[in-house]
Amino acid sequence: MSLALKLALAPLLVAQALNTKRRAPVLPEADGPREGRVGEGERLSLLIVGDSSAAGVGVRTQHDALAGHLTRTLAQAAQRSVHWQLLAKSGITTAQALELVRQTRPTPADIAVAVLGVNDVIDQVPSHRAVQQRAALADWLRESAGVRHVVFAPLPPVHRFPLLPQPLRRVMGDDARRHDQAMARWATTRDDVSHVPIPLSLGPEHMADDGFHPGEPVYRACGEALAAYIAERLITLETRP
Repeated sequence: MSLALKLALAPLLVAQALNTKRRAPVLPEADGPREGRVGEGERLSLLIVGDSSAAGVGVRTQHDALAGHLTRTLAQAAQRSVHWQLLAKSGITTAQALELVRQTRPTPADIAVAVLGVNDVIDQVPSHRAVQQRAALADWLRESAGVRHVVFAPLPPVHRFPLLPQPLRRVMGDDARRHDQAMARWATTRDDVSHVPIPLSLGPEHMADDGFHPGEPVYRACGEALAAYIAERLITLETRP
């Protein structure tokens, strides 16, 4: 969608956004521990940082959320004892995630997974600025938390979110794709970060009751895809002679 058309639609888009926010049910973050250990073998420490999708909004417990699927699958695929910590809060942008880790001072980790971006789109953060903030987050994790590699999950296909009416759905979907493409290009410029594309079949049956957050099938697919990437690309390759 062109900028001119987007500007022309601005009053309608604002009205749709406000109405959507009013009628959307407020779902809680998933219950359960936000740190733990799973699996046997050599120790691997994992930090998960993010927004509501990292916090498990849309399912009841962390067992069924991203953290549960990711850590269990990673422990099995890598044959490691995965010691994990989750720092996540609903509604935060990438810049706010950086402030969260700075304030919390997480336990040092080998690998970090960042699940962020939708709130950058909602808050109309320009894609180039969101990339700069991801770079700042990755740099802090490297320098202050001992992380050797940061894996960024992709933005979801917002253009398929059932909650959003048209044309708001299309506009937000276009913005999300632009943000994700910018993040993917940036990731290719560094050897200490990755962007992991995850193809998703995203119908109403895959979503949470609010039509905006992931349901358990999405968390499972994303957790398994991220775990496979870490096990195959970041662990297996580095241990080969």
